[in-house]
Amino acid sequence: MTESRVEENRILLQRLKKGKPRFLNLARYWRLGAVKSWRKPRGIDNKQRLKLKSRPKQPVIGYKNPDEIRGLHPSGRKPVIVHNVKELRSVAEEYGNEAVIYIAGTVGGRKRAAIREEARRLGLTLAN
Repeated sequence: MTESRVEENRILLQRLKKGKPRFLNLARYWRLGAVKSWRKPRGIDNKQRLKLKSRPKQPVIGYKNPDEIRGLHPSGRKPVIVHNVKELRSVAEEYGNEAVIYIAGTVGGRKRAAIREEARRLGLTLAN
């Protein structure tokens, strides 16, 4: 990917993001607290399952992003998870500056600091 391709992806992602609703059906489960994940409405008389106009939209295949930008970071770059400095160097060789680096959650403080320093030296973008 070149820089112009990254910019095209970023613009396309912004445009597609605006046309998608938030797929949450919290109204029915308000007593349980904030239900974060989508739960398919299955009730026999459920108004959302019946797709009534006044109810929130359900996730359907029509909202899917095009394959070339699916799963990209909002900046238009490919997200990559690294666990150590060796993986970071291989990502730098393979993608260059066209990847956004995430340090894995299982990495401890000392190794995380070494990865941050190496990413700064290589000119890579860290997301976390």
